[in-house]
Amino acid sequence: MRGKLEDDVDALFRLPLAEFTTARNTLAAQLKKAGRGDEAVLVKALVKPSISAWAVNQLYWKHREAFDRLIATGERFRHAQTSRLARKVGDMRGALDARREALSHLSDLATALLREAGHNPTPDTIRRITTTLEAMSAYASLADAPRPGRLTHDVDPPGFDSLASLIPGASMAERTKEPGRVTESQESGRGATSARRKAELPADARQFEDTRQARIAAAKASLQEAKRLLTDERARAQSLEAAQKKAYAEAKDAEKHRREAEQQFEKARAASEEAARHAQSVTAEVKEAAKAVHDAKRTVERASKELELLFRE
Repeated sequence: MRGKLEDDVDALFRLPLAEFTTARNTLAAQLKKAGRGDEAVLVKALVKPSISAWAVNQLYWKHREAFDRLIATGERFRHAQTSRLARKVGDMRGALDARREALSHLSDLATALLREAGHNPTPDTIRRITTTLEAMSAYASLADAPRPGRLTHDVDPPGFDSLASLIPGASMAERTKEPGRVTESQESGRGATSARRKAELPADARQFEDTRQARIAAAKASLQEAKRLLTDERARAQSLEAAQKKAYAEAKDAEKHRREAEQQFEKARAASEEAARHAQSVTAEVKEAAKAVHDAKRTVERASKELELLFRE
């Protein structure tokens, strides 16, 4: 596939995952209609990527600088294998540290990409993405390496034997020789034989094994640190749960006081309203009493005048 078709295929793998199949079928139909049947068959055969492979493709298309930085760490590691022995260990460890940082950064980017696309970045998905990225870094210099940006499935990293085959200086016979069978009479000497075989390995292979052991040690240290962090976080969670229970209890107590205060307020308001009504009633009675006094006074005045007239007669 050349020219524009290459660009069209790249465009397929750039699409959101849900659009891949429809777009692929449309492109194949267009090619077939244009009389390009062989190319149509090739396009039709393209497999829809898995969610993890799709995410790695998007990292290649959308975050090329970070992706290329990871590939460069793989090249740096292989270059360190061919450098002078005095510098080799430091260079290889530096390359491994750089790759670990690049993988961590790309893992964060993949998580964001998946969420933006509406996918769930589960721990298993992120693990498969990281594994594929690590494999891409290891395979980058090979002629038959998986093509970045067009992955359809996860890629497994090479095993120790495969990596050893990439180390200069290891002959084909050394890379393909099968271990001899150990008889019962040789069982007691297995440890010595194993040590001798390790000593007979090429220097580059021994160095790789040393580096692998260093990585294992580092992974164990990381595991211990993760366990420590887990213990700390559990303790923190328990402390927060205790604080939450205390806060709930205080809130419940405050709610009880609030209800009691509201009840007291209602009683006080009822008493106030009753006192106001009583005051209004007394005020009315006072007005009536004042009117009665006024009327009685006028009656006394009239009676006094009548009595005075009688005395005059």
